[in-house]
Amino acid sequence: MTPLRIALYQGPSGVPTSTADSLDALAGAARRAAAAGARLLLTNELYLTGYALGDAVRDLAEPADGPGARAVARIATEHGLAIGYGYPERDGADPAAIFNSLQLIGPDGERLANYRKTHLFGDFETTSFRPGDEPVVQADFEGLRLGLLICYDVEFPEPVRAHALAGTELLLTPTALMRPYEIVPQTIVPARAWESQLYIAYANRCGTEGDFSFAGLSCLAAPDGTVRARAGADEDLIVADVDPALLKASRAENTYLSDRRPELYGRLT
Repeated sequence: MTPLRIALYQGPSGVPTSTADSLDALAGAARRAAAAGARLLLTNELYLTGYALGDAVRDLAEPADGPGARAVARIATEHGLAIGYGYPERDGADPAAIFNSLQLIGPDGERLANYRKTHLFGDFETTSFRPGDEPVVQADFEGLRLGLLICYDVEFPEPVRAHALAGTELLLTPTALMRPYEIVPQTIVPARAWESQLYIAYANRCGTEGDFSFAGLSCLAAPDGTVRARAGADEDLIVADVDPALLKASRAENTYLSDRRPELYGRLT
């Protein structure tokens, strides 16, 4: 099977002045990603609006098929690649419910998947968002099974393992990781990829927004424990390949998944 080239956009730096500015930056990133041969572009958590929203989150939230989604779909079709982006989602059935969401749009402009963050971090998130209740959301793209998580979710072993057991091969994880938690992209994310035998694409924010200083260090972690691409602290676009052959070989050598004894783990839940 042919490797899938993906791009992770760590940017733009600082507070976006408007959703339109975020979309302009996304169009530029998509252009560069497509020129590098990428078929999938992943942005960071709450990409469309910025993270430090405060009370404005209710005014900026939009449904999954809202104007932001339509604009991203146009960018995806123009550049012929899938785009995963973070945004605050307003529930169509319950307008009072706001979710911290990740939507994946295909190169034809159609939605492939939408995921609502299940593990909320800190006062801002727990007061602004309702936690999602669907832990494993997946989509098939170019012969790979993709899974969706957001930031804090990946710091728990259980959601990542649940994805591995459900067949996820590449886990898309937009994030807004702050300093001084650099241990997450440097140590925890590669460890999660190793222990659950999958690829993890971890796309972080960078710069400063309000009281938040983001760590950058976006990466693609492989199931053999290596990091195939790593950004620094500033705005960046990194490109790397997800190789199904490496994944197959790694799973054959590392038998964590088949050596599990789930009959012993009931008390954990």
